[in-house]
Amino acid sequence: MTMVMPDEEKTVETSWKKRRMMKGRGGAGGGAYFVAFIGALVYYLQHATSFWMGVLGFLKACVWPALLVYKLLGFLHM
Repeated sequence: MTMVMPDEEKTVETSWKKRRMMKGRGGAGGGAYFVAFIGALVYYLQHATSFWMGVLGFLKACVWPALLVYKLLGFLHM
């Protein structure tokens, strides 16, 4: 077992607090992305006519934000 000096203890505690704070950020965005993913997945699976169309629907649900941004940038001529 290694001994932690008082100065090192503060550094370890500070870095732990920083990691904890960074983890807390973006939670709402992640939750919104998850809900949107579930909605896209349900939409694509409802329209699937075969197993492989369902697999394709799952893949589309995973990448739909990238496709949305691509189409938006194309629409804006950027």
